[in-house]
Amino acid sequence: MRFVVVTGMSGGGKSTALKMLEDAGFYCVDNLPLSLVEKFAELISMPNSEISKVALGLDVRSDQSFEDATRILGQLKQSGCTFEILFMDADEKALIKRYKETRRVHPLAADGRVEDGVRRERKVLENVKKNADYVIDTTHLLTRELKEELDRIFLENREYNSLMVTVMSFGFKHGIPADADLVFDVRFLPNPFYIDQLKEKTGNDEEVQKYVMSFEEAEVFMQKLVELINFLLPNYVKEGKYSLVIAVGCTGGRHRSVTLANELYRRMKDKGNYGVKLYHRDVGDSGK
Repeated sequence: MRFVVVTGMSGGGKSTALKMLEDAGFYCVDNLPLSLVEKFAELISMPNSEISKVALGLDVRSDQSFEDATRILGQLKQSGCTFEILFMDADEKALIKRYKETRRVHPLAADGRVEDGVRRERKVLENVKKNADYVIDTTHLLTRELKEELDRIFLENREYNSLMVTVMSFGFKHGIPADADLVFDVRFLPNPFYIDQLKEKTGNDEEVQKYVMSFEEAEVFMQKLVELINFLLPNYVKEGKYSLVIAVGCTGGRHRSVTLANELYRRMKDKGNYGVKLYHRDVGDSGK
């Protein structure tokens, strides 16, 4: 039997993850009283049980209750119960935005300030996150991409290291992305903006892609970039990094950066045991 405990930051996507696991054939239980968790684990572990996949949702309601939850999970492990912990996370800015959009009250925001509740909750869950088997950062994830990640872990049973890589194109004239971890400047390549038949197109169009990649410098850059990324990723994973944003920039973020971001995404996707997503920040802008 596969037993998954789903927890994490409030607003991080726990409920969505449970729904997706339920669609994948898991028997899901959310907000079970803590006094029943041990009995629940005992029942699903019985030899004659017809349930083969179970997901249990646990979240913060108060400091004491979650401390009880971690204690109970420790007791379950000591008694020989095997389970995995899936931790749903997002950065502080995203969590605050989600709470304000839904106008919900954060469970740990005693004075009503969401910011304080988020910071207090992160402190409470610090050790749980460190001991989690899987950490999914939903800050930039679409619902479809979250489903792909869960399928990769729980249906395809692929090796997972909790690193989500975002390949982003952008334009320097609009500013460097604030969340970028690695920034690469491709303004050294010839600019399709100055070619009439390519000016109104973007790096998502085949004509622009062929033009940009026709230069030897573009292919050499891409090979060296992939080599660097392949060296860095295992080391980031070893240091416990869960999210990596690779930003590729040109002047306006529509031609060269989009082409090379697409190419980097193509060469990285399905090549490792990490998730990869693609995002073009400025492709809708009319400038170069």
